[in-house]
Amino acid sequence: MAKKGKTVFVCQECGYESTQWMGKCICGAWNSFVEEKVVPAGAAEDVRSRGAEGAKLSKLKAVGTADYERIDTGIGELNRVLGGGMVKGSLVLISGEPGIGKSTIIIQTAANIAAKGVPVLYVSGEESEEQIKLRADRVCSTIPDSLFVLAETNMENVETACENIKPAFLIIDSIQTLYSSQLDSAPGSVSQVRMCGNQLMKIGKTKNIPIFIVAHVTKSGDLAGPKTVEHLVDCVLNFSGERDQEFRVLRSYKNRFGTTSEIGAFVMEATGLQEVRDISAKFLENREELSEGSVTTAVYEGSRPVMFEIQALVSPANVGFARRTAVGVDNTRLSMILAVMEKIVGLQLINQDVYVNVVGGIRPEGTGTDLAAALAIYSSYKRAVPARRTLAIGEVGLTGELRSVQNAEKIIKEAARLGYEQVILPARNADKMGNAVGRCRIVGAKNIQEAFKAYTS
Repeated sequence: MAKKGKTVFVCQECGYESTQWMGKCICGAWNSFVEEKVVPAGAAEDVRSRGAEGAKLSKLKAVGTADYERIDTGIGELNRVLGGGMVKGSLVLISGEPGIGKSTIIIQTAANIAAKGVPVLYVSGEESEEQIKLRADRVCSTIPDSLFVLAETNMENVETACENIKPAFLIIDSIQTLYSSQLDSAPGSVSQVRMCGNQLMKIGKTKNIPIFIVAHVTKSGDLAGPKTVEHLVDCVLNFSGERDQEFRVLRSYKNRFGTTSEIGAFVMEATGLQEVRDISAKFLENREELSEGSVTTAVYEGSRPVMFEIQALVSPANVGFARRTAVGVDNTRLSMILAVMEKIVGLQLINQDVYVNVVGGIRPEGTGTDLAAALAIYSSYKRAVPARRTLAIGEVGLTGELRSVQNAEKIIKEAARLGYEQVILPARNADKMGNAVGRCRIVGAKNIQEAFKAYTS
């Protein structure tokens, strides 16, 4: 048992504890250890003894399935990502780059829920009450009387406020600014974040209050603080997008009450975040034009296909080594596609600069967009314009074969609805669909050579 007053050194990157200072942590971080005081063991023993008195066993077969009650946030895209709305008693961790829109979406959500006449508490440790009021005036049409704000960083004071107003929804902005009086370490340290996270979980679960927790991110874009907080919460959301672009994507990396495959789409405007119902229309502004180096592709996100444009530019390298630049496409994946095109197809790209860009700032996951990137590069290199409006999906293998993708049938139906005349996809997917869907021709290709031929014919 640790004695009162004992200190340990804690890594601020991963939470690893050591009895002495270390220059390099086991996680690889340098100079990340900070001395922190150990929590007295007596308190923990009291909690364990009290918990043991009320502990009882239950047969799993006899446990009923909980019918989780959802709360409508008033924002359809946020409801979609959460799985249909917020679950009472759930903890939702939301992160993203500074200025991406985290505080904007939570103040809009708070106003929507408070408009139903229930108390909502917004706790901010980073902004004053006046600053929050200025944002609310800008992004909310009306500010309900039941929306309360508290500029506070002490966790015990937050608990007291919750006892007083009994909120139906609690927002913490952000957990890195909170501190508990039970610890001597500074706010934002691993011990404080872990302690405050546990106290918030106790509030949410015992009082059945849904809680939104804003978290900072590191330089690499990962969540700051110990991983235990991510395991602690029920849902982890991430806001992504370029600061110079108005488009924002909300994605779920963990969700105990729904799927993690859904995304929410927003645009940032002067009046706050606005929902984007038709994502494909947002990315395909010039879809009527047929031009070289531009190919439409799609990925299936949750319950809907998302279509976007991949552009490529191939030009002779002037000096030195040829450049390979990708925006929205993994550089390693791009190098592999170029190697396949050189080895299997015979294109001479060794002395060509290659630039690939996903229009709109979206960063698609998976390998289903490989074929579209290859076609865009081929089109730019050969200066070839497609004969008809074409959409391409498929994974490119190292031997040049095309591997099947999931949800191809739903993507084809959406392409036909949008007026595309041709869809090029792996032969295995095409065999299940026939030759056409409406006026949209379906072309199955076994390898990348057949896909190139279909693109220009």
